[in-house]
Amino acid sequence: MSRKRFRDYGFAVGKLPTGKHNSISDVPGVAVGHVTLHTDTQDNSVRTGVTAILPHGGNVFREKVAAASYVINGFGKTTGLVQVNELGTVESPIMLTNTFSVPAVTEGALQYMMEMDAGIGEQAGSINIVTGECNDRLLNDMRGLHVRPKHAKEAIRQAAGDRPVAEGAVGAGTGMVCFGCKGGIGSSSRRITMSGKDYHIGVLVLTNFGRAEDLTILGQPVGAHLRDKAVERGRGNNDGSIIIVLGTDVPMDARQLRRVAKRAGIGLARTGSIAHHGSGDIVIAFSNGNRFQHEPEADLVSSTILREDGPLMSECFRAAADATEEAIYNSLFMAESTRGHNGSEVQALSVEIVLPFLNNMQGKQS
Repeated sequence: MSRKRFRDYGFAVGKLPTGKHNSISDVPGVAVGHVTLHTDTQDNSVRTGVTAILPHGGNVFREKVAAASYVINGFGKTTGLVQVNELGTVESPIMLTNTFSVPAVTEGALQYMMEMDAGIGEQAGSINIVTGECNDRLLNDMRGLHVRPKHAKEAIRQAAGDRPVAEGAVGAGTGMVCFGCKGGIGSSSRRITMSGKDYHIGVLVLTNFGRAEDLTILGQPVGAHLRDKAVERGRGNNDGSIIIVLGTDVPMDARQLRRVAKRAGIGLARTGSIAHHGSGDIVIAFSNGNRFQHEPEADLVSSTILREDGPLMSECFRAAADATEEAIYNSLFMAESTRGHNGSEVQALSVEIVLPFLNNMQGKQS
C-alpha cells in the first residue's frame, strides 16, 4: 500500500490554511533537494543521504537572508550556527545529513559555493556553511562514511521549488527512526495574509527522536497502541534528534525569527517529545523577505520588518507550531518500512492501527 500524507486521511492540524503544496517549498524561492543512498554489499548496508534547503534561487552568499537558530536541547553536532546567531544571516544552503557525514557534506556545500562564486576564499572573504545532523546508526553503516562531498553538491543541484517536497525515507531521512517507527523527512506550511498579500511559513523536519509509548497525534495517546510494532533497541540513553528548518517570506529580522523558532518547539512537544537528555533538538529559521548584500554600497542599510504588537506576530507563532507538528506527522506517515545495518528492521507507522484509533477518539469527542 502506498504511503499517504497525514492530511490525506482527512485530518488537519490547526485552523490556518496551508500553502498550495503544504510544504516548505510554498515559500517563494525556497527549493529542496535530496540525494538518497540505499545500497547493500557483503559487508554493509547504506541507508543514509543528504538534504539541501536553498533559501532562494540566487547566490545566497552574495544575497544573504535574515536567520536565527534556537536550541531546544543541544545534544547535536552542527556547523555554522555560531555565526548565524552572531550576525543574524544565513549565506549558504542549509544542509542535513547523518552525524558522521557533517564534515563531508559541509565540504561539498563549500565546493559548490566556491564553484559558483570565485570570490569566496579570496577577496570576498570566507563563507559560513550551515549543516545539521541526526544519528542514523541503527539502520545505516554510519562508520563507513558513505556520504561524500559529491553527494552534497548533487543534493543542491537537485533542489527544486514550487512543488511538493519528497518525504519519508529519502535524503537525510533515509535511515532515521521516529517514535520507534520509520521516520525521516516531513514538511508542511501555513499561509498568512497581511495587508492583502499572502505570505507563507514553511517547515521541513528531519525526525529521529522519541520513544514509541510517547507518540501523540492530535492530542491522542497513539503510542500506547504501537508498542508491538515499534523498535526500541539500539538507542540507550541517546534518544535521537530532530532538526527543524523553518523558512518564511514574512519580512523579519533575526530577533523576530528566533522568537518564531521557539514556537516550533511547541509543535514538537504536541507530538509527544519531551526533548530527552540525548536528543539534539535544533531549529534553524530564515526569512528571504529580508535580504542583505554581501558588499552593500552604503554604510547604512534599511529593512522592513513585521510589526510586533499586532495580531500577525502571534499568527506567525501559531503557524510555526502547527506546521512543525504536521511536518512531523508527515515524516511518519510517508516513511516506508526499512531493513538495514546488521539485520535491523524498522516498521513504518501502522496506519491500520492509528487511523481507527484516531477516528474513534474524534467520534467520542464530537
